[in-house]
Order: sequence, then structure tokens, then C-alpha cells
Amino acid sequence: MSKKLINPHKLYDGAAFGMSQATVDTESGLVFISGQVDWNHQYETTENSIEGQARKALNNLKIVLTAAGSSVEQLLQVRVYIRGELGEHMETLAPILASFLGESRPSVTGIGVASLASPSLLVEVEAVASLL
Repeated sequence: MSKKLINPHKLYDGAAFGMSQATVDTESGLVFISGQVDWNHQYETTENSIEGQARKALNNLKIVLTAAGSSVEQLLQVRVYIRGELGEHMETLAPILASFLGESRPSVTGIGVASLASPSLLVEVEAVASLL
């Protein structure tokens, strides 16, 4: 396997955590995107709501996809982690996801979790895509 690491300068540096924002398997053309969250370069959240953090995480996902040579239309799988009971947030989350994903309609899994990487984080989105 040959891989290419993707770390857009617009996003926080994942080196402190031993991670890249994405890894491209150059042989298969698959892009594996690390969990995207609402963190700035100082690892601080900028939004305090599920809605706000979901939008920021999805925007960061788009930044990584572009840097990797992919796009929302090339998404194959998306996992959304929500701190707390997922069902309590579906009415808020579903239209945000539907608008972001558009006609690409990848497989999507939503998972309610007890915690994420930081107590201020409410949403994390990871994905797999193909290259353009």
C-alpha cells in the first residue's frame, strides 16, 4: 500500500495526536478522513450547539475532501458521532446533513456517544470517499 497524508493548513494540526486529517490510499483511490470537529488552531470550539458544531465539522470535512482531491459527491460513507442521545437531535441534524450531502447520498451512520475528544465537543464526523 502507498499512502499520502493530507493536512490542510486551514485546519488544526493533528500531529500532537499522531494523526493526519486524512490518508489517501493511492493504490485504491480511497480517502480515509479522520473525525472532523469544530476546533480552531488552538483546539478550541467556536460553536456551542449541535447545529453549529455540525455545520463547522461538515465545513472542515469539505476542506479535507478538497485538499485530498475529492469532493462531497465522492463520499462513500459518513459516520456522525453526537455526544448524548442521538434521537434527541435528529430533527436538528437531519436537514443539515441532507443539505450538505445533496444528491451524493452516501451510507450514513449516526452514533450517540458518552464523550468526544474534548468536553466542549458535541459533534464529530468521519468519512470515507473516493478520489475524483
